[in-house]
Amino acid sequence: MSRLTFDAVLASRVDVDVCSGCRAFWFDPYESLQLTPASTLELFRLIADAARAGGSSPFPGLSRCPKCGGRLVFTHDRQRNTPFHYYRCEEEHGRFLSFTDFLKEKSFVQPLSPQQIADLRRKVRTINCSNCGAPVDLVKDSACAHCGSPLIMLDLDKMAEVADRYQRAAARPRSPLAPPPPSLDMSRPLSGSLIDAGLEAVADWLFHLLT
Repeated sequence: MSRLTFDAVLASRVDVDVCSGCRAFWFDPYESLQLTPASTLELFRLIADAARAGGSSPFPGLSRCPKCGGRLVFTHDRQRNTPFHYYRCEEEHGRFLSFTDFLKEKSFVQPLSPQQIADLRRKVRTINCSNCGAPVDLVKDSACAHCGSPLIMLDLDKMAEVADRYQRAAARPRSPLAPPPPSLDMSRPLSGSLIDAGLEAVADWLFHLLT
């Protein structure tokens, strides 16, 4: 894992450990709650760039705490109607969670409504489950037949709101040439999950927004 330093609230800094190969973060206690909007955007860009680059190692099923070496415990949690999971240290040294579960925890992922599923069926036939990666046949299924997970996608409007908060906090008015909020390009085939497709859109948007 590599260690990256980000701005935190109250003019402090936090060090976040990142495993780019398995697309996961290690957060010490309360670190993820201390991130500023600008730091959250930087994490978005890191996650989006990893999704666009493609290729990753399987998320480990058994891990050790980098602080004490103790075994991490697989833990289920829920953010509103969206379940997510992570590995936690029993000595409360921190948590290890995937990029996708980080987005779920921060409420940047939402389940598709029946209308959104109907619209999606008119454009694509098969997508991959964002939880287990299994193919989902949209003609007959509205959830993953393998693991039972509902269809979910990134809340792109909420990501745009975070960017707007960052610009206001940094006293940076939005440029009239700034790109519009990200959106999914449904004119091209989807090669993965809706989360991956959304992250690719976010990667392009953040490149133009933050450069």
